[in-house]
Amino acid sequence: MKGFLVARVYLFFKFSHNSVDYPCALVHWYSTSDEPDASTGLWVVEPETTQRGVRHMSVVHLDTIVRGAHLLPKFPSDAPVYRELNYMNVLDVYKAFYVNKYIDHHAFEIAF
Repeated sequence: MKGFLVARVYLFFKFSHNSVDYPCALVHWYSTSDEPDASTGLWVVEPETTQRGVRHMSVVHLDTIVRGAHLLPKFPSDAPVYRELNYMNVLDVYKAFYVNKYIDHHAFEIAF
């Protein structure tokens, strides 16, 4: 994806140091597949975790964020889709997602 990384934002905040404000975000990183999925042509991302199974999170400056990404769950063929699923919990329920490059022109150009 042209060197871009995918992350989920958990928190926006800012702090001041020597009278300079730094706008930041706490993010959870996703690992990206080496190549797009053969059947869809979309990149697949999965939440990154440490060796202990803890989310790989870090703080980034807001200037490093290019745009939002539209993630579609990669539904397993052997599991049902739960009725309780909604926009607030879908990123916690599924383990892999497609990066939807067809959401708009700019996403298509970035996530070729």
